[in-house]
Amino acid sequence: MLTVHHLGVSQSERIVWLCEELGIAYDLKLYQRLPTKQAPPEYNALHPMGLAPVIDDGGVVLAESGAVVDYILAKYGKGVLKPGADDPAFADYLYWFHFANGSFQPAIMRVLVTQRLGAAPDHPAASIGVKRFGMMLAMLDARLKDNTWLAGADFTAADIMPVFTLTTMRHYAPYDLTPYPNILSYLQRVAARPAYQRAMQKGDPGMELLLA
Repeated sequence: MLTVHHLGVSQSERIVWLCEELGIAYDLKLYQRLPTKQAPPEYNALHPMGLAPVIDDGGVVLAESGAVVDYILAKYGKGVLKPGADDPAFADYLYWFHFANGSFQPAIMRVLVTQRLGAAPDHPAASIGVKRFGMMLAMLDARLKDNTWLAGADFTAADIMPVFTLTTMRHYAPYDLTPYPNILSYLQRVAARPAYQRAMQKGDPGMELLLA
């Protein structure tokens, strides 16, 4: 059986959500962070990088969100949550799917690191990081002005990928979404999905969901 190793308050929430959207059988193993916010030793032992997510599928151990999502869709997805190559939405799907961890999450991590290092707001590294992340939020907001979901009219795995950065990541690096009404409306659509509700309740019960 597919085992999802979920580190609390981490990017592995994406994989729990994906499994719930697909309605597949999986074994969920939860790991709580240490008081330092680091992963516990038993989680770090799962994979050399010690990062979330990690899955084990009959001895196949895989990390990296994008790789894990692609693997689960290919093996268990039965053609859903991902448009085919001949679908007009395919290019948009690919872009927004890879945007999440290729650009968006690294950008907020740069902001977080400069904040933790105590860099002044006018420090070049800090100001450039904030400006670049703001540009990405503005681009997301513009995309969602005329599109219900990131790839178009249909919910896909491309929508599962960036939601962590828009929500749970704000527990670590707070930022304001008020200037982005289309993102806020999008998050309300996410919040209304039963699979998302189930995933967050199973993976991080009691955690405040920053959906506004």
